[in-house]
Amino acid sequence: MAADWSDPDVVRAGEDFYLTASSFGRAPGLPILHSRDLVNWTLVGHALERLLPETSFATPQHDRGVWAPSLRHHDGRFWIFWGDPDHGIWQINSRSVRGVWSTPHLVKAGRGLIDACPLWDEETGEAYLVHGWAKSRSGVNNRLTGHRMSADGTELLDEGKTIVDADLLPGWFTLEGPKLYRHDGWFWILAPAGGVATGWQGAFRSRSFFGPYEERVILEQGGTDVNGPHQGGWVRTGRGEDWFLHFQERGAYGRVVHLQPLRWGDDGWPVLGDEGAPVLVHTKPSLPPQPPSVPATDDDFPGGRFGRQWQWTANPREGWTTQHSADGLRLGCGRTQETDDLRRLPHVLTQRLPAHPCVVEVDLRLDSREPGARAGMAVLGDAYSWIGLRREEDGTSRLVHRFAPVSADRERDAAFGRPAPADRARLRIEIGAGARCRFSYDTGEGFVPSGQVFAATPWRWVGALIGLFAAAPTGTGPAGTADFTTFRITPSATTPNPVPPSPAPTSPIPPSDPQDPREESRR
Repeated sequence: MAADWSDPDVVRAGEDFYLTASSFGRAPGLPILHSRDLVNWTLVGHALERLLPETSFATPQHDRGVWAPSLRHHDGRFWIFWGDPDHGIWQINSRSVRGVWSTPHLVKAGRGLIDACPLWDEETGEAYLVHGWAKSRSGVNNRLTGHRMSADGTELLDEGKTIVDADLLPGWFTLEGPKLYRHDGWFWILAPAGGVATGWQGAFRSRSFFGPYEERVILEQGGTDVNGPHQGGWVRTGRGEDWFLHFQERGAYGRVVHLQPLRWGDDGWPVLGDEGAPVLVHTKPSLPPQPPSVPATDDDFPGGRFGRQWQWTANPREGWTTQHSADGLRLGCGRTQETDDLRRLPHVLTQRLPAHPCVVEVDLRLDSREPGARAGMAVLGDAYSWIGLRREEDGTSRLVHRFAPVSADRERDAAFGRPAPADRARLRIEIGAGARCRFSYDTGEGFVPSGQVFAATPWRWVGALIGLFAAAPTGTGPAGTADFTTFRITPSATTPNPVPPSPAPTSPIPPSDPQDPREESRR
């Protein structure tokens, strides 16, 4: 899947497969994707409407929130556990994967608790939970902690024990992302190590949940172009085939998802890909043929409603959108002091940056008469660039194109604008190889290029995003609206190999300070 579906996990229920992924600080969170063949996927909803605690996610927390969820089907219910590095391990469940999910329940409070995965052992009736650690919050990492858990998944029954200490394993570092299984009389933990860009996938097995565990590397880059390869989940089809989904770090594109064949060797260990190396081409799973499908991107915003592919950069509030009788997204120009930095704006509606050359377009009409009100389309990351319309003091609207480098707290002009007759413009971003973005606009006389090429950048652990926004300076009373219509993402005519060599930096902007106290190698 050629977009940022970070830290995927997968489960089968009957003939259906479901996948979820990290959603970090965006809302709604915990995307739910559906497939019948593990190849063609559609986005069918989200399991988490709002992030908790509410006060923590009233403003953007781009790299925080929902980290590395685990999706399971047990006792007629779907379960998702995840770790929030600043608050602890959460759990939700539902009878229907597309239905109403329970209110998030905090299973274990604490900082640095991440990558949680449950297991209900059908052989013994016991329930367990394993999780990793974020050193930036807890001071420790490279280890996995195990707990006994209540059968209803609401509480842990002991203080926990380190069941794998990778500091004692020569060459292992940044062990994380555990997925817990029972197979052939063994407890299995499939977990990556070595960092997202250069690491490998490991397997651990023990006759007892609390160990001791023996380990093996089961998937690594080798001579392929699939760097990482990192964190994912094992699933068995109804016909008995085994498969493994994992991600590959792709810079501004985020973490794209690969499907690998899995078989069990004569010695009982799993063998992934081509004898432990990732494959790019392989026979599809032996399942009924399905029509080609990918998660939706285009949107006409019928009745003012946006599709499932969109997420806010913080918990939404009333007034951010207005439903109406026609097509088109009507965004309220929310008043804010942060109009000069989109990274801090909570009411930016986003979707994932496609990991292939494409053209992104949308029609914009700025209805707000508030001087300083503005609206547009952005490529949003640690650095960002946007193009759109701004209301001037004299009441006219003008085409503007602005950008903000990494760590800058103010935007800069990317190109001189021109008046926008009728307060309208068609906006375009052409995304080429290496996530290099060319901006242009049409105010009625054809498309005009604007500014220099912008190299999209990821957040610290999240791929770049496409965003739509409307904002106005602080003041009193409603600030008016902006309308977006006919949003389209069209693949470019020539699409290169979708998996390039290990990613180089996508921007000339220097990397962040390596002494930054946040989690360094995991994300």
